[in-house]
Amino acid sequence: MNSGFTDIREYKKALRAKYKEFRRNMSDTEKADKDNAVLQKIVSTAVYKSCEMLLTYVSTAIEVDTKGLIDIALKDGKAVIVPKCVDGTREMKFYEIHSLDDLEICTFGVLEPIPDKCREITAFENAVCIVPGLAFDLCGYRLGYGGGYYDRFLSAHAELFNIGICYCGCTVNRLEHGRFDVPVNMLITEKYMRKINKGA
Repeated sequence: MNSGFTDIREYKKALRAKYKEFRRNMSDTEKADKDNAVLQKIVSTAVYKSCEMLLTYVSTAIEVDTKGLIDIALKDGKAVIVPKCVDGTREMKFYEIHSLDDLEICTFGVLEPIPDKCREITAFENAVCIVPGLAFDLCGYRLGYGGGYYDRFLSAHAELFNIGICYCGCTVNRLEHGRFDVPVNMLITEKYMRKINKGA
């Protein structure tokens, strides 16, 4: 990438504002229909069907909904693992939850596991990780919220198969990215699923 660090920060800041506005402008019905379409595509994949453990964020109002996915995964007998941001760091810890009642509002107003009620998980065998993003490009690179939490986690766990979920209107052909950005293995929107060839 040719842009300097300051340039890419301004570039990402502008894109974040654009795609947050796009999401806020969706009607409740439109969002629910798109969320359900994404959900059905996730659970139809071979990687979801065969995994024993599902790592997923808990969605906020402008994100692709994951609460329905959590419910389905629990009913399917999968271990559902949810991140918790570690105060004062850019790291996440992951905990197994058994229902949405195991969550509380924490960092950035996000629902996170209650450590006293949940078991911390540090080994992620036969797992699939659902990755949030404000936007994704067709090479699997994501525009996050700027904290770098998921890029750090994915860099440390290259063995994980990860799926980026996003609305089709928040995808682009190419996003400028830095050397520490980690692409996903698969991108799912309400309209399509795209397997990413990371060697391309």
